[in-house]
Amino acid sequence: MAQQVHVEMVDDIDGGEAAQTVPFMLDGVSYEIDLSDDNASRLRSELSKYIGASRRTGGRKIRVALGQSTTGEHSSFSAPTSANRAHNQEVRAWAAANGYEISSRGRIGMEVTAAYEAAMAAPAAAEPEEEAPAKPARRRAPRKKKTEE
Repeated sequence: MAQQVHVEMVDDIDGGEAAQTVPFMLDGVSYEIDLSDDNASRLRSELSKYIGASRRTGGRKIRVALGQSTTGEHSSFSAPTSANRAHNQEVRAWAAANGYEISSRGRIGMEVTAAYEAAMAAPAAAEPEEEAPAKPARRRAPRKKKTEE
């Protein structure tokens, strides 16, 4: 049995037919919206005064084909975080100390990353946990003796 699937993009603003998906980011959160060409033009027009007064902090222009998503697991549009940079520096330092040839920039190979993760997991499992030093017993204040009257 044959099936025919028809996918139709709907404009998220007016419910009409959408022609494109427009990605944008605000306050560190990525969004995308399906819009007709007219609504996409209006969005860009409204944002142009803010874009003109702002400064660019990196990245590159993203050209998105009709129906293509800029988010999700297969997206390559995410910027590295400071946590990723710190982790990469740790991996590079470990690799250099353990005889791996690794450059100071660029992608870290999967072999090096896997070896680093295995090395970091091994000491935690091999080292017995140290017992916390016993706390000295609390001394109780002596009881007051009852005086006979």
